[in-house]
Amino acid sequence: MKTIAITGAASGIGAATAAQLEREGHKTIGIDLNPAEGCSESFTADLASPDGRQAAIAGIQERCGGKLDGLVPCAGLSGLPDRPGSLLVSLNYFGTIELIDGLHEALAAAGSASVVGLCSNSTTTAPNPPMELVEALVAGDEAAARAVGDKTGSIAAYPATKMALARWLRARAVKEEWIGRGINLNAVAPGKTMTAMVQEGMDDPILGQHMDKFPMPIGRNGKPEEIAELICFLLSEKARFIVGSIFFIDGGTDALLRADDFPSPWVLGS
Repeated sequence: MKTIAITGAASGIGAATAAQLEREGHKTIGIDLNPAEGCSESFTADLASPDGRQAAIAGIQERCGGKLDGLVPCAGLSGLPDRPGSLLVSLNYFGTIELIDGLHEALAAAGSASVVGLCSNSTTTAPNPPMELVEALVAGDEAAARAVGDKTGSIAAYPATKMALARWLRARAVKEEWIGRGINLNAVAPGKTMTAMVQEGMDDPILGQHMDKFPMPIGRNGKPEEIAELICFLLSEKARFIVGSIFFIDGGTDALLRADDFPSPWVLGS
């Protein structure tokens, strides 16, 4: 039996992941603003604030006994016309990376641990993402990044936070202090999946009218359980050779819009 912590565990992809892990016989620790009733243990914390992140780290460490087999940071918000971009900066990006960093020793203590981040296919399918914000996020100054996030607005900030997260994960995945200590870092990049977060966007009078126009070659939206299946595989021992990968699971949207953009060749001397 493994012990796996999941943020955003009260609903959506986080709840679906917890439910599958529980069915497989694992212990789950759920963290959310609301009670995560489907987990073995749960507590509330606000990952958009530094104090909330520290409380979450301490709460997980206490409940896992200093040894954590897996971490799935699902907590996040999408962009809405009236939502500040700074909130996404603090929750989607810093609320993820600070938790991963803060639980590094507990993950290393397991000897064979996995982290599966939640990115998004919006990183490649949303046009003209604000690279100024991506760079500010990767630079690690939360106050500066929040200022840029408010300038760009949350709709543009959403793909930027997810792109920065993908870069953070890939850069660290291959380092001695991560994979060298038995910690696999990977991520999934879902497309439009029927969660409360997506429903919130669909219900918005401005944003909602555009969401159904997003191309889905499979002909339907994703289900949280489908994303959870991939997450649970990446947490398993069968996925130990997978390091630093971002898995698109989006019904074909990325392939439709960018068929020739991947794989990108590594060209020496250019």
